[in-house]
Amino acid sequence: MVGPERGRYADKVARLAADAAAAEAAGFSSLWVPQIPDDFDALTAVTVMGQATQRVEIGTAVLPIHSRHPIAMAQQALSTQAVCNGRLTLGLGPSHHWIVEGMFGLSYDRPAHQVRTYLEVLAAAFAGPGPVDVENDRYRVHNPLDITDITPTPILLAALAPVMLRMAGELADGTILWLADERAISEHVVPRITKAAADAGRPEPRVVAGVPVALCRDNEVDGARERANQLLGHAEYSPNYQRLLDHGNATDVGDILAAGDEQAVRNRLESFRDAGVTDVSVRTLPIGSTRDERRASKQRTLEFLSSLCPEL
Repeated sequence: MVGPERGRYADKVARLAADAAAAEAAGFSSLWVPQIPDDFDALTAVTVMGQATQRVEIGTAVLPIHSRHPIAMAQQALSTQAVCNGRLTLGLGPSHHWIVEGMFGLSYDRPAHQVRTYLEVLAAAFAGPGPVDVENDRYRVHNPLDITDITPTPILLAALAPVMLRMAGELADGTILWLADERAISEHVVPRITKAAADAGRPEPRVVAGVPVALCRDNEVDGARERANQLLGHAEYSPNYQRLLDHGNATDVGDILAAGDEQAVRNRLESFRDAGVTDVSVRTLPIGSTRDERRASKQRTLEFLSSLCPEL
């Protein structure tokens, strides 16, 4: 996961480009850019990263669909795809009630149905260049679109519940997960999305799992888990995430954190792979009492994770 760092406004664009180039040079195969509600636009960040790299896949993880009309999303995504020369993967999701209703002031009624109708428009837009003609009970679209013939633009869905997992298998290329442990993935996510894709005659879906990582000494593991819950733990208060946690053994993001020495981190990431994850999206969790210590912690973690790229 690569994205904006809070508080670094003046040099944010330069840091995005530098972080992307460094991750590509370190051997990572994909970069996943979060959409933080109050920070840099993720697709704009992808454009910056696309110009700073040559090989690596760059995906959004994830864009809330309510923030853009599907034609506006298609225009921006296809334009970004042209900049990235075919390396963009579009991660989308219905977000959460506290964002859609509380921040956007929009209805969160029937979010899965909203995603399905939204995907109908996007599928037509991504099939072009050409006219986009879609009418369903949410959208009446008759819009010309002639941006690029670079295809395809893969779509991954933030799919947590059974209906969304079925859509991710039937209508998209897979799912992007957060707060899913190994049991939730192997028993809840993978069987549902794989069956849906097979029933629809689609290729085996991707399962991208977000996993925070802290390379540290054994006596620092408990502190790392507490830090993970402090920095990343707000999400489990969403009903969507809480229901996903209920499918596994984890109770919070600290339980999902891969923490400890090199062997402990390796073992935990391999357990996600063995649960059916096709792509591990690592989120470094720097630890330390000072800024310099946290910076050194992040660098150690990244260097170790880059050594695992050929295996994972």
